[in-house]
Formats: sequence, structure tokens, C-alpha cells
Amino acid sequence: MTANDLLPLRKFPIGIQSFEDIRVKQFLYVDKSAYVYRMATYGKAYFLGRPRRFGKSLLLSTLESYFLGKKHLFKGLAIEQWEKDWTVYPVLHMDLNARNYINGNSLTEMLNQYLEKWEAEYGDEKKDRQPEERFAYIIEKIYRTTGKQVVVLVDEYDKPMLQAIGNDALGDEYRNMLKAFYGVLKSADPYLRFVFLTGVTKFGQVSVFSDLNQLKDISMDERYATICGITDEEMEANFRPDMERLAKKMNVAYEDIRDRMRRTYDGYQFCQNSEGVYNPFSVLNALDSQEFSYYWFATGTPTFLVELLKGSDYDLRDLEGVEVTANQFADYRAKVEDPVPVIYQSGYLTVKKYDEEFQLYKLGFPNEEVKYGFLSFLTPFYTNVSKEESVFYIGKFVRELRSGDAEAFLTRLRAFFADFPYELNDKTERHYQVVFYLVFKLMGQFADVEVRSARGRADAVVKTSDYIYVFEFKLNGTVSDALRQIDEKGYLIPYTADSRKLVKVGVNFNAEERNLGDWEIIEV
Repeated sequence: MTANDLLPLRKFPIGIQSFEDIRVKQFLYVDKSAYVYRMATYGKAYFLGRPRRFGKSLLLSTLESYFLGKKHLFKGLAIEQWEKDWTVYPVLHMDLNARNYINGNSLTEMLNQYLEKWEAEYGDEKKDRQPEERFAYIIEKIYRTTGKQVVVLVDEYDKPMLQAIGNDALGDEYRNMLKAFYGVLKSADPYLRFVFLTGVTKFGQVSVFSDLNQLKDISMDERYATICGITDEEMEANFRPDMERLAKKMNVAYEDIRDRMRRTYDGYQFCQNSEGVYNPFSVLNALDSQEFSYYWFATGTPTFLVELLKGSDYDLRDLEGVEVTANQFADYRAKVEDPVPVIYQSGYLTVKKYDEEFQLYKLGFPNEEVKYGFLSFLTPFYTNVSKEESVFYIGKFVRELRSGDAEAFLTRLRAFFADFPYELNDKTERHYQVVFYLVFKLMGQFADVEVRSARGRADAVVKTSDYIYVFEFKLNGTVSDALRQIDEKGYLIPYTADSRKLVKVGVNFNAEERNLGDWEIIEV
């Protein structure tokens, strides 16, 4: 390998959220400047909800450069054909993501950090007042001093409240502080040129925004569906050389790489009937490293989601294909009994279909990275097996079934259940069913697996190159009952014309022992 072989074809802006840095240092940039011009020209105040690491911070940085009149940074971009004036405006840019909020003082200190910075430039006559009073004064003073309306950009507006999930008192404290602070943006409207807030969660029914009704929520607006993320067309236009390089490295056809990129990182839809987008963080990392991996998921699941799921009694098998209303999307309140809206807003579910008549959204996992990363993440909540250990188990499960050794598979599955700590095991049939669901779904990374989602189908079907296994599990039933159901319900019929060996597996699950009991394996 030569030194040249170590250099990527282009410079990927991984971890760089500054539009100016990207343009000056000639990192690759997927042109979203048309959206900047549209928002700045046709509206004034916006809110955008998107998952973490999806390009929100870069979008705000792009807007900041635009409103600061940095024309040279936009040379060669789409916006050049429309913008001629490049008027300079004063910009107040806040990023609430850069702190852990552990108590009320944490938020006060963060607000003070920005207020003191602005006061140092424009005057600190109100420095002893409350944060919202200082904010209002700064905006008005800038306008009266410069004669220019002010641009306000707030990144991750909801970070404090998300970190307070599970602590109602702290959450209320944060909400009250931010309600007063953000409420300034309505009373200061005559002095404002543009307002843009981003976050993970939508604000439709959040008291924080009850007075801020001039914000246009574009989170599910079809015109802005691809404002963050990368479309299939943008993938081809911007990343073809890098995907060709990866195809050469893996010794596969270019279309094979395109298909795998789609399966692994594409699939996000942020409104009904919209074009899907790829996760930009994973795409950049995969093409820079020239290797497929679950990059976005590896950056960590948000603490607020962990806390929400810990207290949830939600049946995880219902996640794929769950239907929700538009009102549920707009409900910020992270309710333990209904975690779906926050799971969607966090990027673990996406819109799959829309029923116009009943205005229902059908949700599902956007791609393989999210699907298998999420299920692996959940495994330790239902078993005593860590995420890392589950990878070991799943690999062994698949190898044993590929080799035709269903006996070894079931023996290992028994060991898997034997590791359940008592406190994790509520002895309900659903708990065991969810664990089976997790095991077989995770095996789907490496084999063709179907898990029952409707009546009249076997509990699980696993297809390898040489075998098709049909599994039926009975809680406190008998092996004979399980095998009889396979026959009577005709679970094998769809596969009788297949050349692979058919194997039916009946298993008794003993709830008292909290483990697999007897089983019988019959090759048809």
C-alpha cells in the first residue's frame, strides 16, 4: 500500500458542523442552499424537528453564514442564481446541545454564557435582570443600534427538557424558564428578521411554545422533507466515486453497493408520500472508512429514550407497523404508556405509509442499521445478556441452523434463557414472546427470518441456503401440541415446492422454570 492509497478521494466533513469550515477547507458539501433561500425569502419564523446527527447544526451554520452576507462561501451553489443582495444582519446563535443539564443551574448557566457574550458586544445594562429580560433587551438594542433586524438561531432547543425526562420537577423548572425565554421572540417580532429553532421533539402541544404561535413547523412539510439527510439523487451526484471505490474494494458490482447503502442507511421519510433520505452521518463515515457499520447507532442512544423505555410496558412487537395519528406526532409529552412518538422523533421509526382517509401514519424501522441496532440495544432490558454478548449468541444461532444442527440451536437458546435474572422475568407469556421476537429478528441480519405478526402463521420461520425451519413454541403446552398446530394450520405448505430441506420444530416453554422445556425436531 502506498501513501496515495491512504488518501480518500474527497474530504468528508465528519464531525464538522461549521459551514464556513467546510467551504473554506474544501470539504465535500451536499448543496442545501436552495432551502436556505426559500426559507429566508418566503417566511420568517420556523421550527424543524429531526433526529440527532442529521445535519441540523450544519443547516443553522449555513443560515448564519447566509445572514452574515458571506457571499464567497456560497460560490458555485444553487443559491447564487437567486440571491443578489447579500444583506448583512446581526445574528444571535445558540446551541443548547453543548451541555449536560443536571439541575436548574445548568440551564441558567448556559443561557448566561450566551447572554454575557452578546452583552459584551452590545452592552450589559440589564445584566442583573432575569435571562428573558436580558434577551429581550439585547434584541431591541441591537435593532435600535444597527438599524438592522436581528436573526435568532437556536439549535437543540429541547435538550434540557429531554434530559429531565423522569424528573417531573426538573422538567417543569426547565419548561418555565424556556417558556419565558423563547416567549421573548413573539414580543420582539418587530425587531426580528428571521427565527429558526431546531430540536429532536416536536413542539405542537408543549407549553414552552404556547405563546410562540408564529413559528412555522416544517418538520412534516413535504416542501422541506429532504432539507436534512441525503436523497438518492444526491447520493449518485455527490458520492458515486466513493461508492465505486468501495465496490472495487469489496469485489462486487457497483449496483450491489448502491443496494446495500439503501438497505443500511436509507429509508427515512419525514412526511406522507415524501422522498426518502439517507442518514448523512452514517453515509459519510461508511464512505470515508470504506466499510459498512452501524455508525449512527454506535454514537449512543439518548439517555431520555433509555429512561422512557425502562418504565414502558409497551409491547415491542407492535413497533413495526404501528399506526399513529398526526396528533400523536405533535405530542411532546414523553408518556411511558405511549413511547412511540418520541421513538419516531428520535429517528428509530419513520413513516412507511399514510392512510389519507383516516389520516393515519404507519411507522416502521427506516433501515437495517436502525432496526438491528435498536433491537440489539433493547436486548439487555429483557435478558441478562449484554449487547456485545447478544452478537455472540446470534452468530452462533445462525451458524448452527445453517449447518442443520437445530438441536445445538435449541440447547444454546436454553442457555440464553437460563441467564435471565429473576427481576427481569415477569413470568408473563408476552415477556417470553418478546424475547423470542428479539432473538429471531436479530438473526435476520444474517438469514431470511420471518417472525409471526398475525394469526395463522408459525411463531418463526428461518431460511438458510439448505434448510427451512418452522418453529412453534407453546407456553406450558406440549411438544405434541406445537407440532400438531404446525400440521393443522398448514405452516409448511408455502414451502413444499422449495428444494431446501423442511424442518419443523415444536418446543414447550416452561414458565415455572422460565426456560425451554422439551422439544422435538422433525425433518420432513
